[in-house]
Parts: sequence; structure tokens; C-alpha cells
Amino acid sequence: MQYEAIIGLEVHAQLLTESKIFCSCSTQFGAEPNTQVCPICLGMPGVLPVLNKKAVEYTIKTGLALNCTISPYSRFARKNYFYPDLPKGYQISQYELPLCENGYLEITIDGEKKKIRIKRIHLEEDAGKNIHDPSGYSLVDFNRTGVPLMEIVSEPDIRSPKEAALYMKKLRTILRYLGVCDGNLEQGSLRCDANVSVRPLGSQEFGVKTEIKNINSFRFVEKAIEYEIKRQIKLLNNGEKIIQETRLWDSFTGTTQSMRSKEEAHDYRYFPEPDLVPVLISEEWKEKIIKDMPELPDVKMERFTKDYGLPIYDAEILTEEKSLAEWFEEAVKLGGKPKEISNWIMVELLRLLNEDGKDITSCNLKPSQLVELTHLVEKNIINRNTAKEVFEEMYKTGKSAESIVKQKGLTQISDDSIIVEVIKEVMDKNPKEVERFKNGEEKLIGFFVGQVMKLTKGKANPKIVNELVIKILKE
Repeated sequence: MQYEAIIGLEVHAQLLTESKIFCSCSTQFGAEPNTQVCPICLGMPGVLPVLNKKAVEYTIKTGLALNCTISPYSRFARKNYFYPDLPKGYQISQYELPLCENGYLEITIDGEKKKIRIKRIHLEEDAGKNIHDPSGYSLVDFNRTGVPLMEIVSEPDIRSPKEAALYMKKLRTILRYLGVCDGNLEQGSLRCDANVSVRPLGSQEFGVKTEIKNINSFRFVEKAIEYEIKRQIKLLNNGEKIIQETRLWDSFTGTTQSMRSKEEAHDYRYFPEPDLVPVLISEEWKEKIIKDMPELPDVKMERFTKDYGLPIYDAEILTEEKSLAEWFEEAVKLGGKPKEISNWIMVELLRLLNEDGKDITSCNLKPSQLVELTHLVEKNIINRNTAKEVFEEMYKTGKSAESIVKQKGLTQISDDSIIVEVIKEVMDKNPKEVERFKNGEEKLIGFFVGQVMKLTKGKANPKIVNELVIKILKE
């Protein structure tokens, strides 16, 4: 029997506010354990939370970017459960009245656009972090407790692990464009839970679902869902039942492991948070947020193809990161030809950045320097091969193209008389190849051109070399 997968994702994004959601403690990552805490985020008796307005604005901004309806009236609730990293014994979250509902995110899969509906986006406080020491003790760091957390819940519209990974990547790009989340999966500021079930192809009924908790990379999202789909299909083919349960992804074994069954699942006993008033979103406030919205990736990509004449592939790569798109546009404004700048970024710059594990924001190379380099090539001062060598030096040192060319003596040789002398020297050294060429082996032109470029250390003008090699050999 053939089956199809039904997948829904719950993505948790830590918001980039300077202070926590209900107190003034810092949200900065990497501080010494339990140094960014106070009686409020530690849940001491008698303390009162005060809502961070910026966290609400960031959530509304995300909702607008994801085509959601912004609720004029929402409120917080207490989600009750006991865990060592939850000091109050409950989490302040949103339940029946979230800030944003009924949106969608569009992905491109195999050249086709597909809408993934978003059920809700709500705001809540993050929990702390349990650290399990090899000695057998478990420790708790409460620094993360109370960091504002946005939960983005999709409808079960995803049908494959690849779609799930594309959805996550697109969502991360949008959050980073908005400046509401840094999207750092390694540090846990973007995390994902996946709900997965399978059903016979053509069936309209949902199968029994399992939840995979806290997946922290795009690759693991794809791998975990892929494994879980295969596991469920194997059970059904063997005549066994799928148990509704929560599972954990084990990246070392490449498997999902049972965490708790439905019978063990929490009854959170939600009830309205008595210490916080409802959140009222006025039209004026919403309009002000709309005016501050940046140009989003899909709009920017369309503009890049229209205004700069770039292929869709180029535009997709350049708009994946807002900072990279801005770097490209700065170079074009300074006089760079759009397609030429795009080629240098995609082939050379991104390769070097990937090798160093960096992004464009920590790059020594400035847009003005790349434009200067392309102008040197256009003016035939250096050839394209030499330009690649100069580019790497610019990237490493931050020096200008002109200074590197002068310092290393890389100026292109375009003087016909000098090139003719080198060609004759190559012919004198290779009489057999000359004879073969004259007997009809015209493919040897490449050999002679290569030898000339070698003797001139790559500085000869390739176009002139080609023309003169053909002319001299045919005399």
C-alpha cells in the first residue's frame, strides 16, 4: 500500500529584545549560569509580571509578514506543568486567544509554489535549561527563563521532509529580515517540534500522529521526519498500531526515541493569567508597525529580477540573507554591473565565506572594492584569471584591488609585440606541436595559448593571445 505523510510544524523563535518578556533582566546569550535572573523570572512568591511591549510588536510584525489576522484582543494564560527548569511551576503563554491567526507562508518546491497555512502565532516565556553533568548530577541554568518566545504553528499542510526543511528555511529568512529573531539554531534561538502521521494515499482521514521534540537544524528536521515516516509505514505494513506519543530525535543514531505516550502526556489545565491584563491592539498601533515593515524576501527577489535583470536563481541566492542583498545593492549603486556583481558574489565570495564559516557581516571585503576590481577587468588592466587571484587577496587582507595589482606586478600584458615574442618562444620550444597543427590538428591552439599564459604568469590578455596564436600559426 502507498502512503502519504501529513506533517505540521511548531516553530519556537526567541525574540531579539534586550530584556525578558516580564522583567528587565538581560536576554544576552552566553553569560555565566544564573547571572541574568531576578525574583520575577525566578518565580518568587508575590512578584508581578509586566509585559514587554517590544515583544508584542515583534510578534505582530511576524504575523503581518506571514499574512495573519492580528487579533484586536488577546490574553495570556497559565500553562501548568512541573519541570526543574520551570521555576514557577507554570509557563505564562497564550491559549484560546493568540495574537495572530490564519496566515500562510509560501515555499517553492520543484519549481512550483505551495502555500503552507499557519494556524496561529502566540507569545510566551521560555523555560530554563537543564544541564546533565557526566558525574550524574543535573544542574539548571535559569538565564533563559523568561526570554520572550514566539510559537508559530502550521496547519498539517506539509507532505514531505523536503517541504518541512524548505518551510523552516523560509521562515528563518523572514524572521531575520524582520530583525525579530537571529535564527541561530545552534544556540537554540530557533527550535522546531514536528507532528508526523501517515495515511493511505487518497484517504481523507488523518492517521495517528507522533510529535518529535526540539529539532535544532534544517538537516535534522529533514532526517527526523524522514525516519519517522518510514518507522510508521513499517509498523502499519506489519499490522501493528501507531501509538500517539512524544518522541525525541537522536542525531547520533539517526532515529527517533519514545519520550512519553499519550497516557503520560500533560494536562496543562490552562486558565487566564490573573496578573496580566488582556492585550488590546488598536488599528493605529498596527498601522504604525506596518509602516516600519522592511521589504520582505519574496518582494525583494521579484524586484531583483525586474530591476536588475537577474535570473531567478541569482535573485533567490542573493535574497536569502538581508545583509547579503544589501551588500549586492550597495555594489550596484556604486557602479557595478548587476549580473557581474552577482557572479562574483555567488561563485567567489560565498565560497570563501562558507570555507571560513562566516557571513557577509563579518567580511573584510567592501562592495566598493569589488566594483573597483570589476572596473580593472573592464579596462583590460588585469584579466579575469588574475582578478580571481586579486579577489582572494582582497578578501583576506581588505586591501584595494589597485594596490594589490601594483604590489604584485599583475598588470595585464596587452602589448602585441611582447605577446608575439612569447608566442615565437613557445613555437621554438615545441616544433613537433607546430608541425602537427599545420597538418590539421587545430585543437592544439589551446596548448599554445596555455603555454603563453604560463610564460607570462597569467598576465597576458587572453583575447589578444588567442588572436595572435591563430594568426602566427597559420602564416
